[in-house]
This record gives sequence, structure tokens and C-alpha cells, in this order.
Amino acid sequence: MEMNGEERIAAPRQLVWEALNDPEILRECIPGCQELEKTSGTELAAVVKVKIGPVSATFKGEVTLENINAPESYTISGEGKGGIAGFAKGGADVKLVEDGAETVLTYDVKAQVGGKLAQLGSRLIDSTSKKLAGQFFTKFNEVVSAKAAGA
Repeated sequence: MEMNGEERIAAPRQLVWEALNDPEILRECIPGCQELEKTSGTELAAVVKVKIGPVSATFKGEVTLENINAPESYTISGEGKGGIAGFAKGGADVKLVEDGAETVLTYDVKAQVGGKLAQLGSRLIDSTSKKLAGQFFTKFNEVVSAKAAGA
């Protein structure tokens, strides 16, 4: 599965970068996120509960930040295991570009699923993934824009 998009955020790039690296903000914005904690400067442990069609699963996994070019870009990659439901793994290249007082965040995601999830069909997985990504970026934009307005 591949997905890409862009989000315009009413905040300076440095603030957006800090938010992308803040486990509290990410936990608040990731749909179904139950736990997210930084285990090192570039690693996080996560527990996320998702429902895709008839399958509901709690994924436990590790996330790693690589190719860090602060405050412009990084690659986020990870893998989660959802027990009988299967697994999900993938990564995203995230870039931040200043545009006046705003920041344009672009992302390019590549992911794959296996196990019971893979049997659901790529159309359902793709549409659910796009919906979850949309929910994340909408919430992230709201949180960061509000933080910028209050700063």
C-alpha cells in the first residue's frame, strides 16, 4: 500500500517539528493510540487499537526515526504485531517546508500488512488507512495550530 499527501499547518516549521517529535502530542493525534512512549532519542514504543472492517486488533510495536534532518525532514518506520489479526509494517518520509507563517507538511507512506488483515482485501485496507491518516493529520493540524495561536 502506498499513500501520500500534504497538510498545511498554521504554525512555524520549528513548532511543527517539535510536535512531530513530542510523544504526548502524537498520542493525542494517532487514532486508537493507547500508549506511546519514547524509549530513546530516535525510538518509540506504541500500542494502537484499530478496526479494519470486521477485524479489530491491538498492535504493539516499535517506531524508529531515521534520516533526521531537523527541522526539515525524517523517515519514520515501524512494525506492529496484532496477534491473530496479523502484522503491519512500513514507513513514511515526512518533509516540512516553510511557506510564510505556515508550514506545509508532506508525507509519502509505504506499508504492508499480513495475516488475517491481508485477507480483507487491499481496497478496504487502503480506504481505512487513508481515513486514519486523514484523522491523524486533521487532529495534528488542530493541536499544532492551536499551540501556535496560543504561543
